[in-house]
Amino acid sequence: MGEAEPADLLARCALIATSTWSDALDEAGLDGLVEGLPRRSGQGRFAAFASTAKLSVAPRGTYPKGQLGVGEIIEAVGAGGVLLVEMGGAVVSTFGGLAARAAAAKNVAAVVIDGACRDLDEIVDSGLWLASRHVTPRTGKTRGRLDAIGEPVVIGSVTIAAGDLVVGDDTGLVAIPRDRLRDILAIAEAKRATDDAVEAGLRAGLTFAEAARRAAYL
Repeated sequence: MGEAEPADLLARCALIATSTWSDALDEAGLDGLVEGLPRRSGQGRFAAFASTAKLSVAPRGTYPKGQLGVGEIIEAVGAGGVLLVEMGGAVVSTFGGLAARAAAAKNVAAVVIDGACRDLDEIVDSGLWLASRHVTPRTGKTRGRLDAIGEPVVIGSVTIAAGDLVVGDDTGLVAIPRDRLRDILAIAEAKRATDDAVEAGLRAGLTFAEAARRAAYL
């Protein structure tokens, strides 16, 4: 990553809220806001580099149950990474309680599924940060087939490649292309500094208009 190690970059990235990242992406003319995938489990903010998996979904009985590939998907993401699973928004689960426990045991930072999960109580109990488009009891066995690992995926209409940065928090999810990370991070850090200046003004008793004007917020 050049002059800074990835861990240093991730520490800086994790300080920045998704709202600020979204503003930085807007300023850079990039579409990185992942919509429609609420957090189902976990807490706090994560910033992690992406591992990707792409699945096909079809009616029950279409595929042998071993082709769902959940084991391969979990093995593909390392400690501190975020797993992104493309399923075309299908209301079919590819991640349940046992998978969540396996991912949590590997210290995976988060799992994001443009499809469904199930066993939500068990996922919550595992502590895994997980977002999905749907929650359903419907199994992916014989309905899902793992097509690719490490290829670009479409999550919430955003194309995300393996190695891109993904940030998630209470507000939402954003993705930043790896080759644009440094310049988008610089924009985001500048915006965070402006926000901090407005907050300091408010704490000092200024009105919002006064604090915003002094910080060149508006």
